Amino acid sequence: MWYCRVCGLAYDYSPWGEDERTPDYGICECCGVEFGYEDFTPESTRTYRQQWLAAGASWLQPKQRPVAWELATQLAQVSPAYR
Repeated sequence: MWYCRVCGLAYDYSPWGEDERTPDYGICECCGVEFGYEDFTPESTRTYRQQWLAAGASWLQPKQRPVAWELATQLAQVSPAYR
């Protein structure tokens, strides 16, 4: 299991590749971060997260949002290095 560095959304695969250094430049369906671009460093990840939260933490793909979704629970899954 891999978690988005910005919002903590769970993925079955790492968008950063098996080596954690080869991003696929896909887009998180929750926060909209482009893997390998806006989440490249801990600082850029924190900046993106702050902007996403300030804008209301809306889902990029609202139809993918689980019924019982809780922002705080998902954010708790963010790796400590990127908090």
